[in-house]
Amino acid sequence: MQYWLFKSEPHSYSFEQLRKDGTTLWSGVRNYQARNTMMTMKVGDLGFFYHSSIAEPHIAGICKVIRTAFADPTQFDAKSDYYDPKATPEKPRWMNVEVAFEKAFALPITLAQLRAEPRLEGMVLLSRGSRLSVQPVSPAEWKLITKLAATPH
Repeated sequence: MQYWLFKSEPHSYSFEQLRKDGTTLWSGVRNYQARNTMMTMKVGDLGFFYHSSIAEPHIAGICKVIRTAFADPTQFDAKSDYYDPKATPEKPRWMNVEVAFEKAFALPITLAQLRAEPRLEGMVLLSRGSRLSVQPVSPAEWKLITKLAATPH
């Protein structure tokens, strides 16, 4: 089992929308490092769903990988913001995974709470300049954050 953090701006796609939809493709990723990260994901891996670019960024809950990496269909759609004219079905450049809603946190875990926890100082999300939409989370970080989510705050 591996753990991840999936970052999304709520106005683009929110955790509440995932709860409503049940599943979604994590598409539109146009960063090679994030793409390569998705290519290592396995069915059953868990991820935090993180809301970014808002007044109080936070982890809203947990999602689960239900389909491993496959060609992102948005790269072939000329009407999509994520269209890539260099990509072909025979030679796709961009991948996505499918995730499902798993669990909402009673209270979100804010970026400020994460930064205040010294044991999370090495977390990719908290490193300077980390803008990746898909990031690894260590088992120790996962355990600590899920424990924070279960603690009233």
